[in-house]
Amino acid sequence: MGLSRLAALHGVATSYSPSADVTVTVPDDTVITVLAALGVDAATPEAVRESLAAAESEAASRLLPPTLVVWTGEPLPPALTALRPGTTLDIEPEGAAGSPRPPRMRVPGGQPDPAVSAVSAATPAWWAEPPLGVHRLTVRTQHGRSATTTLIVAPARVPQPPRRSHGFLVQLYSLLSGRSWGMGDLGDLADLAAWSGRTLGAGFVQVNPLHAAVPGRPTDPSPYRPSSRRFPDPVHLHIESIPEYGHVRDRAALDDLRQSAEALSEAVLDKGALIDRDAVWELKRQALALVAEVPLTPGRRAAYCDFLAEQGQALEDHALWCALAEVHGSDWHVWPPALRDPRSPQTARARGELLDRVDFHCRLAWLTDTQLGAAQSAARDAGMAVGIVHDLAVGVHPGGADAWAQQDAFAHGMSVGAPPDAFNARGQDWGLPPWRPDVLAASGYAPYRGLLRGLLAHAGALRIDHVMGLFRLWWVPEGKPPTEGTYVSHDAEAMLAVLALEAHLAGAVVIGEDLGTVEPGVREALARRGVLGTSVLWFERDWAGTGRPLPPQDWREGCLATATTHDLPSTAARLTGDHVTLRHRLGLLTRTLEQERTEDATDTAEWLALLARLGLFPEGGGDEEGAVRAVHRFLLRTPARMAGLWLPDTVGDRRPQNLPGTWDQYPNWRLPIADAEGHPVTLEELTASPRLHRLMEVLDPENGRPCSRTAPPGARRS
Repeated sequence: MGLSRLAALHGVATSYSPSADVTVTVPDDTVITVLAALGVDAATPEAVRESLAAAESEAASRLLPPTLVVWTGEPLPPALTALRPGTTLDIEPEGAAGSPRPPRMRVPGGQPDPAVSAVSAATPAWWAEPPLGVHRLTVRTQHGRSATTTLIVAPARVPQPPRRSHGFLVQLYSLLSGRSWGMGDLGDLADLAAWSGRTLGAGFVQVNPLHAAVPGRPTDPSPYRPSSRRFPDPVHLHIESIPEYGHVRDRAALDDLRQSAEALSEAVLDKGALIDRDAVWELKRQALALVAEVPLTPGRRAAYCDFLAEQGQALEDHALWCALAEVHGSDWHVWPPALRDPRSPQTARARGELLDRVDFHCRLAWLTDTQLGAAQSAARDAGMAVGIVHDLAVGVHPGGADAWAQQDAFAHGMSVGAPPDAFNARGQDWGLPPWRPDVLAASGYAPYRGLLRGLLAHAGALRIDHVMGLFRLWWVPEGKPPTEGTYVSHDAEAMLAVLALEAHLAGAVVIGEDLGTVEPGVREALARRGVLGTSVLWFERDWAGTGRPLPPQDWREGCLATATTHDLPSTAARLTGDHVTLRHRLGLLTRTLEQERTEDATDTAEWLALLARLGLFPEGGGDEEGAVRAVHRFLLRTPARMAGLWLPDTVGDRRPQNLPGTWDQYPNWRLPIADAEGHPVTLEELTASPRLHRLMEVLDPENGRPCSRTAPPGARRS
């Protein structure tokens, strides 16, 4: 009982329910290990008693929690309404030195008004709400007690899409153009946005996470296990768009690099090679070194200095990690002991010794940030209602820059994953260290705020992978299987408030990836704050009733509706059953091929029958391309605020970009967009594709100019 109480006080679950009628007890040794990662000793019964007494004493004596949330237009939190008469409140806006402070507030004396309580919708007359933002709140009682906390004043809802729109979903590396250096880049993203916005009336383009990867050979190609979520990866730079590129003196060296890049692209597009991120980065690294030798103009220098000042310590730490990784390898755990501490004297000395390399990596971050801004500007200039939708991965690589620079904020010896479920009886371990909820709260969620602010700087919207992680995450102790993990909760109110505030400041929409097992109440809480969900056609069934496909009018409005995602089969593969054949070939099926094919065919037939009944499938059975169009006609029948079209679907690509459950058995994250026969398709060819334009007429029949149907100059194939 003591261990359960202690765990509850620290947000650690001692049981969980994978389904409504099943409860699983978490092993005690898992609970003890997780508590230890949170700095709580529960190794013995005596330690449990002492830790419990200390935690309960601290909770009873605490005037305010470490972070407090006030939602505009909503009741004050109980921590404020419960303050005793005579208590004074002083508020200082964060980072607003010299600006006038909000007036001091005082809780009036006398008997408390029963109409103003912790559960009342009223706001006390003494409360003078500070402006939206992050503040330091200090309270002092009449008896001399005081406390200071972080106060987050947040808008009740995040911004909403200005109008209903459709757009593309694409893994940027897979989108090669005739000018790419072996993989898609930010120049290609800007081109796609400008073309699709102007020609097709698209409202957004959603991309994979562009976070900085862990360097090395081979680099982990997954964009969901980055070195840093705070800073983008310069591998996405379009080299020729950098202003200094045209002033490089060694043109011969640049020409050689460009020819090598063309050879990489040719190997991918014409010879069936996989996208080689490492080879691309090696060429770009050399080119960027030449570009960095060109002095910045005064105006460019001023812009760079402004960027350095805005990013501050976070950028300096990231760039230093990159420089140290060049010398000592990309896992800081095996660096010389003194360098494992980002604040040690030896690390400070190394910073000076590697100053040129630190500046080089700061410069790359600035250049990448600039091109991210250019892509969003191109999207908005093309009339897109939202623009670029960026993606936030759920965590970072344990050996990378964020885990090194923010060691105190991460739980050591823990990894994020997922519990066993109907799709994976063994659970999942993603190899990503989780943030410590207690440290985040004590810091006023500073790391989280900085992360969101950086990502939202050039975003029309932000997709949050595994958005349920704002509420709780499945922690797996090192050395244990995922089945022996447990849930650890965040202060969801604070996490949502920070998200709402930063999205408001950026004017950005927020989309939560809420697929799979979702804790009761989570979707409702997200919807209340205006966070859109993710609805994928094949999963939308009447699970509480008949189990049949959910008719379009019954879909939720607050969502991004799609036919597929990067982790699922393309629409053509789903309709033809090719995805079952692929999984069978790789030995991933848990039942016989016949059983899997039968179930899959039944599922598909039910959907096609519904499409036909609704008059959305005039082409009739046997027309694969017509069925893809019918699926997207259906999506437009739903009330969803955003309808997303997987870009490979426009040309009939049948290969998934990622096949969960595989590592080296399948080329995850390394495939270019291809047509139905598996031939890679460039951006230029894609824009001229008759199949794409036939599909886009379904989404926006009034768009589609004749010139867009003509292959542009330089296209490789007709």
